Amino acid sequence: MFDINKHILYWRDGATKDLQFADRLIKRDQEIAYGLFFVHLALEKAIKACVSKQTKQVPPRIHNLLVLAKLAEINLSQEQSDYCTRMNLYNIEGRYPDMYFPLPSLEKAKEYLALAKEMIKWLLDQL
Repeated sequence: MFDINKHILYWRDGATKDLQFADRLIKRDQEIAYGLFFVHLALEKAIKACVSKQTKQVPPRIHNLLVLAKLAEINLSQEQSDYCTRMNLYNIEGRYPDMYFPLPSLEKAKEYLALAKEMIKWLLDQL
């Protein structure tokens, strides 16, 4: 039998752990590419928790944050939507290194991390 609460908890915990890892990578190790990949992963998992709650199903195996947010019926602000569009690029680069996108500065990466923390808290508070 499908236990929706178990799935929501799985995605929620994964988002929290991946965000902590992204924080370490960016702040301590200054590994921007890997850090931003984990920022995206944390956002993806937080949104997938919302998808599970909304649809009562396992989320699809896709990585586009905007598509997932639409499935979860999350009303993103324009700023959040723009941010998710930017973050989608770091998922692509992390999975397909031949598709190169210029990395932001360390300061910009820290800003993206801070935005992720806010957005993930907002998403998880909706569960």
